[in-house]
Amino acid sequence: MSKKLLFIVNPRAGRNKSRAPLFDAAAIYSEAGYLVNIRITRRRAEATRLAEKLGADYDLVVCHGGDGTLNETVNGIMKLPAASRPQVSYLPGGSTNDFAASLSISNEPAVAAQSAMRLHPRKLDVGRFGRRFFVYVASFGAFTKASYSVPQDVKNVFGHFAYILEGVRDLDTLHPYRMKLTADGEVFDGEYLFGAISNSTSIAGMMKLSPEDVSFNDGEFELLLVPVPKTPAALQALTRALMYQEYSEGEGLIFRHVRHVVAETEENIPWTLDGEFVPGAPKIDISIEEGGVEMLL
Repeated sequence: MSKKLLFIVNPRAGRNKSRAPLFDAAAIYSEAGYLVNIRITRRRAEATRLAEKLGADYDLVVCHGGDGTLNETVNGIMKLPAASRPQVSYLPGGSTNDFAASLSISNEPAVAAQSAMRLHPRKLDVGRFGRRFFVYVASFGAFTKASYSVPQDVKNVFGHFAYILEGVRDLDTLHPYRMKLTADGEVFDGEYLFGAISNSTSIAGMMKLSPEDVSFNDGEFELLLVPVPKTPAALQALTRALMYQEYSEGEGLIFRHVRHVVAETEENIPWTLDGEFVPGAPKIDISIEEGGVEMLL
């Protein structure tokens, strides 16, 4: 009996509008013994609906699109009982693809499909943000706005450079966010320009963590906080780090490996989950589900 594969495609993501690479990928899946059912998304959150409604009937769910499409797909998968969750695979087709960069997934659909069909599954942790899930990052503050504020057509034309331009423009309107974060019992209460709870070596296509600091299935996040720079020189250094992606832990930064974070604030601070906007709340519980999804990479 053939194995069943649900192929979820976001046709708007990325700069390459040709469907030919996707046909090549579908042929690879078919040759590997999968019966392929292709579904095209036409509106926000449709990938979540498809994955939740149909996922339990399939052996493998593959999504093609940007990190937002992957986020939607995994949110649908995570709503299924753990025993009913299919394996997941990702053919990146967005403009930046932080998750794919972290796991060295090829931007060429056929290459990524061939790699996945080597059938070496890997358990990956999934974050929970209140009632929603995220694959690799929940973030607030400067630079995160670029992830969701750059129009899709601009992303398609300029790719990663569009995020850099938008991120640098954010520096003109920087203001600190007052927040109290309790991370595995340790309390950080102050003013921050940026914060991320991540499971990735790349955040918003601009900020980098060392691969030595990140494990994708250790049951821990990486918490990174950027307090308000004390001097103009410190702000200039931050701008340079953003432009040239020379980002690493430095003086004044807070970096921890944590399992659980509670974020509390009096103001309405917007967040992004895997680059997609979500509204803030006075108190947000952020936890991790170890090995929440099994991926073919």
